[in-house]
Amino acid sequence: MSVPFERDHAASWYAATANDAPERAALEGEVSCDVCVVGAGFTGISAALHLAERGFSVVVLEAVRVGYGASGRNGGQIVNSYSRDMDVIEEKYGADTARALGDMAFEGNRIIRERVERYAIDCDLRDGNLFAACNASQMRGLREHQALWERYGYRELELLDGEAVKREVDSERYTGALVDHGGGHLHPLNLVLGQAAAVESLGGRIFEYSPVTGVAHGEPVVVRTAGGRVRADRVVMAGNAYLKGVLPEIEGKSMPCGTQIITTEPLDEARARALIPNGLAVEDCNYLLDYFRLTRDNRLLYGGGVNYGGSDPADIAGVIRPKMLTTFPSLEDVKVDYAWSGTFLMTLNRLPQFGVVNDNVYYAQGYSGHGVTCTHLAGRLIAEVMTGREERFDAFAGLPHLPFPGGRLLRVPLSAIGAWYYATRDRLGL
Repeated sequence: MSVPFERDHAASWYAATANDAPERAALEGEVSCDVCVVGAGFTGISAALHLAERGFSVVVLEAVRVGYGASGRNGGQIVNSYSRDMDVIEEKYGADTARALGDMAFEGNRIIRERVERYAIDCDLRDGNLFAACNASQMRGLREHQALWERYGYRELELLDGEAVKREVDSERYTGALVDHGGGHLHPLNLVLGQAAAVESLGGRIFEYSPVTGVAHGEPVVVRTAGGRVRADRVVMAGNAYLKGVLPEIEGKSMPCGTQIITTEPLDEARARALIPNGLAVEDCNYLLDYFRLTRDNRLLYGGGVNYGGSDPADIAGVIRPKMLTTFPSLEDVKVDYAWSGTFLMTLNRLPQFGVVNDNVYYAQGYSGHGVTCTHLAGRLIAEVMTGREERFDAFAGLPHLPFPGGRLLRVPLSAIGAWYYATRDRLGL
């Protein structure tokens, strides 16, 4: 696992409003367990919790702090399905694969809600997402989206025309929208912190400040850090975009990408509710999409854009604030209090990578921007495969993943060219 220079969470609104959590010690010496999990984000903590509930002894190794990476920095939207929806999956990989993945497309959402209720996690969970169309072509796409999800048994969607969408979002940008009443949004850092506490309540051990320096394959697997090592029957690699140099077998078919978020100063109640009257989380339908929502203290949280390769812009607010003002010109006088970035992992086909190396090292990564729900599904599937139920994990593991064209040298510029092409289509309404 790569070693960030930071010793704490990014300076985000999430970190500033995080629930109290202990600072956990680094690993010292040797410990043994059934399963060692590398990475304490959503994938790792979800897997650890599912495994601990099934009676496994679990050790989690985290390079910095629980939720340090994308799991503690994202937009907080509970968005169903995957970055490529079931129609694309069916076209490319066949009806059987589409049905298998479609049957799980809404499960991550349910897992999150189960966790919040079972372990009484305070994470500002609210209901409702809105997908906003910026042109007629995107509106046609939303109608098709509704029909597709309903074909897979999901009936929580409501289509809104141009006038109706203005009752949900006070902006002139949108021609219509699709509301997912079964979606939602939350404080992601508090969600992962709450689940980490649940892991420990079941006997799991979590070590922070313990970046992995190497993995010796065998039976058992030996996972090394600077201060110690873990001997485990099985290992889960859950570092996602922050996993580098530890398992080269899974690194060539994905690419780290950066996205940025700002939050405004607190708005008065009336002004905040005028922007998004029913408190939905909103994202538009552009290829390089914008997303936004209100926080519990009436700030507007606004994110957007992608930096291929994971680098950060020098002035995050300077990049994102103009996007916010395009959507809400009335906020010209409002200050930005927090600005941060995070790195997620993208695959060429935009579908997550699941698999096994040497029969006892499992991995799940590459959610391509749809990680909040799919990570929680991944944790359950990892626990299932370790208890002999393989078919659901294998449905993902069987997806073919190709390396990015041009290898490491050209994957960033070629991806940026592709993004420019699709962004141009968005602007032209194609």
